[in-house]
Amino acid sequence: MNIRTETDHLYQLIHILPHPLQQALARLEGASLLEVVLDLGRPPQARLVTGVKTLADQPVSREDLERVTAAVGEFGADNRAGIEGTLHRVSALRNRRGQVVGLTLRAGRTVFGTIDLIRDLVEGGNSLLLLGRPGVGKTTMLREVARTLADDQGRRVIVVDTSNEIGGDGDIPHPAIGGARRMQVPHPERQHGVMIEAVENHMPEVIIVDEIGTQFEALAARTIAERGVQLIGTAHGTTLANLVLNPTLADLVGGVQTVTLGDEEARLRGTQKTITERKGPPTFQAVVELVDRQRVVVHSDTARAVDRLLRGINPAGVPRQRGEAAPEPPQPLTTPAARPEPLERGRRPPQIYAYALSREIVEKVIRDLKLAARTVKSPEQADMILALKGRSEDPRLSRLMATCELPLYTVRRNTTAQVRRQLQNVFFDCADNPETRQAVREAEEGVRRVMTEGVPVELPPRSSALRRVQHRIVTDHRLLGVSEGSEPQRRLVIHPR
Repeated sequence: MNIRTETDHLYQLIHILPHPLQQALARLEGASLLEVVLDLGRPPQARLVTGVKTLADQPVSREDLERVTAAVGEFGADNRAGIEGTLHRVSALRNRRGQVVGLTLRAGRTVFGTIDLIRDLVEGGNSLLLLGRPGVGKTTMLREVARTLADDQGRRVIVVDTSNEIGGDGDIPHPAIGGARRMQVPHPERQHGVMIEAVENHMPEVIIVDEIGTQFEALAARTIAERGVQLIGTAHGTTLANLVLNPTLADLVGGVQTVTLGDEEARLRGTQKTITERKGPPTFQAVVELVDRQRVVVHSDTARAVDRLLRGINPAGVPRQRGEAAPEPPQPLTTPAARPEPLERGRRPPQIYAYALSREIVEKVIRDLKLAARTVKSPEQADMILALKGRSEDPRLSRLMATCELPLYTVRRNTTAQVRRQLQNVFFDCADNPETRQAVREAEEGVRRVMTEGVPVELPPRSSALRRVQHRIVTDHRLLGVSEGSEPQRRLVIHPR
């Protein structure tokens, strides 16, 4: 994970400043320069990685400001301008008459290696949302995402560039975004329209957008995601919890609604009758919180993280830090004695909650197949839910799934034959199959680590049938298993309760 930074033609930024300030900046270490601040009537300052440096004792004059504004491109409606062919940005402060009374000149840089911490998420194909305070590196990361997906992955990438922040000023995009195409936005209020135009007119596989901040942009983001396009963007907010509480942008992570439960369901949940819950599926399947340029917190399953937040539970984001040593690979088992002893399975038989199905039919199949299982009346007592497929989208079932975090299995019809076929798939794992035995060993070793170390454990990718076998082992030990990723790399992640 090596980060390499290239200051983007820094001399072009320094050259537009008054001559005394050029000389003062020349004495500083260019690589540490973040931005130059010019405020009317105050001494000019250089903000560095290490702190703030005053560049001159004489205050900034109107002539100084006019010299700089004349040297850059036209300011847009967002009071930003650029230097053509670079990533440098100049932002203006104005008085009530519209006159420029302050300027911020930010040094643009091309940075390589910023996405190493989240490369698996970027290349996995799911939509990804980046959060973080201003200046933490969200836009810089978007540039490398665009270049990586376009050049290294050969995908059709469109960058929706509202303030030319990602692709630089001018009609030709900066090389930092590689072969990605760039659509400029004529006015910030038109960003949502350009987002829709991109997906309708240019057949992208990936759309990248910076600073999603309005309800219209959130709606456009959902439209893009529903059309099967990978969307990677940033939004205002530092954490997932901030976003959930933001009524304008909460829809990006599924939205929030107030629901009144029935007496029985409220009793089963042990909650009040009026609760808040997620309104629908999130636009972004994963959320990354940028703590600083070296650390991130990853929520690889947005829906699960939001559901936990709304129930007052820690969302269980996974911290990642640059420079951390990779996990040690497992040692090869050279002799049978080196293999860990298999875990003792839970003594209690698996509990099945039948939803919109005849409980009598389920119990008859259990008896016929001689399964070590039984049905229960309450989902809180269950290890799995067996439901009628036509009722799998019921709001009540969705709430049960979110609350109890149980695996769901469905049947097409409420018949003995259908229930028998599904329970056979669930409980009979063809133990003589070597691949199945390996999947079982992986799950048992993963459960052992979770129970002893208290950390999530990710298992190797497996087919859906083998993941069901692993999921059953995890459930036997009262742990939480969540499938993550896309086929054929979809795998089970075991989490501590």
